[in-house]
Amino acid sequence: MPLVVDPNKTGFEKVLREYQIEALKMVWNNADSGVTSRDVYQHVNRVLDEGKTISRASIINFLNSMCDEGVLLFEEETCKGGMRRKYFPGLDEEGFKKLIARTVFDSLLKDFPEQTIEAVRESLGSEASKVGL
Repeated sequence: MPLVVDPNKTGFEKVLREYQIEALKMVWNNADSGVTSRDVYQHVNRVLDEGKTISRASIINFLNSMCDEGVLLFEEETCKGGMRRKYFPGLDEEGFKKLIARTVFDSLLKDFPEQTIEAVRESLGSEASKVGL
């Protein structure tokens, strides 16, 4: 899943939709036991604003794309209907934040290497002076 960054948003909303954030939080909060797409589907639709619903297919597609990116891992298990996936964190919340930052930074370095380095130096300089370094 390619990250699309909206710099006008805050936090994970810069790169994810509300239901995707809730889905990841649920997986992170159940790291030891893992969760099924059904668990995530029910949780997300319970916590979203009144009137909003997300399809099970959207949940499954998102979880699987996060597996493709290494953000989540899965194990297959047998169940009444055949097989199902149980999802676990591949990256914790901090690791995912770092992945976002690295992805954006690498993209900027690829397209605007000199300007990106200069902008980072300027930002680090102003931040360093704020904390007295």
